[in-house]
Amino acid sequence: MLEIIKSLRSVRKFQAKEIPEKIIDDLIEALIWAPSAGNLQSRKFYFVFNQKVKEELNQATFSKRGFLTSAPLVIVGCTDDKITTNYGERGKNLYSICDVAAAIQNMMLLAQSKGLGTCWVGAFDETKVAPVLNLPHNLRPIVIMPVGFPAESPKAPGRLPKNEIIKVIK
Repeated sequence: MLEIIKSLRSVRKFQAKEIPEKIIDDLIEALIWAPSAGNLQSRKFYFVFNQKVKEELNQATFSKRGFLTSAPLVIVGCTDDKITTNYGERGKNLYSICDVAAAIQNMMLLAQSKGLGTCWVGAFDETKVAPVLNLPHNLRPIVIMPVGFPAESPKAPGRLPKNEIIKVIK
């Protein structure tokens, strides 16, 4: 598992190759089985295969670089405000975001293990994504993720030294 974690990269160029249905089913399972606050599972994921919708999502990104449109699959992860029933504003503004992030990380690691590339895209205008997917008011998009077989092999980015990231308290 640590090797998969260390090999994970942000992929922005994809092969024009379909993802097998079995792998898509596995990606869904990885999302579903992620932990969530109070097991409320206050999240929803949109699997976008439609090229026109991918192009509209790309227009909602700040860079508009186009790599969303080259991926065979784009996943949009959304929080669900229903979490406020149990956890109030902290649930809405923190727990639900953590829930989506945990699920997306599960999915990214599984995708990597299956030979797929992904890229976490958070730089987008939520108000432009919502109408593209016809999102109800209780859902908030927080991540757009292209998924596909990589057409590039990005190099590992540098990491800060452990002593700058970890504080051990004994």
